[in-house]
Amino acid sequence: MVENLEWYRMFYYAAQSGSLTKAAAELNITQPAVTYAIKRLEASLGGQLFFRTPKGIRLTSEGEVLFRYVEQAYNFIGIGERKIFEMHQLQDGEMKIGAGDTLCRHYLLPYLEEFHNTYPGVKIQVTNRTTPETVDLLKRGGIDFGIVNLPITEPSLDIRESFAIEDGFVAGPKYRFLAEETLPLKKLAEHPLLLLEKGSSTRTFIDRFFAKHQIEIRPEIELGSVDLLVEFARKGFGIACVVKNFIADDLARGELHEIKLATPLPPRKIGIVTLKHVPISHAAARFIERLP
Repeated sequence: MVENLEWYRMFYYAAQSGSLTKAAAELNITQPAVTYAIKRLEASLGGQLFFRTPKGIRLTSEGEVLFRYVEQAYNFIGIGERKIFEMHQLQDGEMKIGAGDTLCRHYLLPYLEEFHNTYPGVKIQVTNRTTPETVDLLKRGGIDFGIVNLPITEPSLDIRESFAIEDGFVAGPKYRFLAEETLPLKKLAEHPLLLLEKGSSTRTFIDRFFAKHQIEIRPEIELGSVDLLVEFARKGFGIACVVKNFIADDLARGELHEIKLATPLPPRKIGIVTLKHVPISHAAARFIERLP
């Protein structure tokens, strides 16, 4: 066991300089304090570490062995300090992110690309999970932060709202005629619906919305990603519930058509979540600052 790290510090400086006086001057302490520390260290280790010469002090054979290890320790400390500096300058470091497929592709990826191009030394790890799974992963310490669909209620999290997203129903050419009118929710439910699988926060949001209006929905097809929903809608399998913000180009090109509802879905927001009172990596903190 290391009894007192200060003893080793004084031993290191004395061994490097070959003088107790010089060691005391470099450490800005008195020579007797250095002498006392070395005597205590020798007593603790059970052997003499220095012997005096006309030109100062020299290490004994035991002292030389100890110095080699202490010198390595100081070198490692120096390496650690440089690594911390590099991490603060984003020359090195790591950040771990959790996000669903859709949020990762349409929200996160452009910011990640810019950050990676600016700070290529930072290692980026992204884990694709649904919002509930992302929250669970965060609580278990598997990620620094998560990008999630709001609302969520979790007392252990700090939640920062990002921009608003708007859900809606879209269809391909086969169901284009439905875009020419405003559909009541009950009429919409009579058509084949394409929804995300149960377990995602988006699916829970949709189910609760229709339940609030006392309408039971039985989707024709349930899929694991919004991108798949879009493709199935294009092929004419039914009407897909998607985030309209993320398919603006498809709507503008006329590849998809929005189905207007008499009772529109309420807007939601994207959230950036971290654990309360748990510090995150410097790289992660700097990246979050860049997010809207």
